[in-house]
Amino acid sequence: MAWHSVAKTSDVTEGEVIGVEVEGTPLALYNLDGEYFATHNVCTHAFALLSDGYVDDGKIECPLHQGIFDIRSGKAEEGPVDEDLKTFAVKVEGDELFVEV
Repeated sequence: MAWHSVAKTSDVTEGEVIGVEVEGTPLALYNLDGEYFATHNVCTHAFALLSDGYVDDGKIECPLHQGIFDIRSGKAEEGPVDEDLKTFAVKVEGDELFVEV
């Protein structure tokens, strides 16, 4: 696994999600109260980009069928989802976000 620069901290607005791709892996980046997280960007239930979803109270809701995942752990919590999301380590150096993929 290697660390990859994926975005500036200012690119990830608090309480929002953005999608990026690293070495062919689609990632969703989140800013929760100034803490940054990364999950796989594709819902585990059916193909939908979580970066098009809705963030609320530390959860991401899939835009296709409203399945809900915990952003911090990737745990599938509600709806038709039953498989957890893969999560990735994030580190901040200055104003740069790095994800270990």
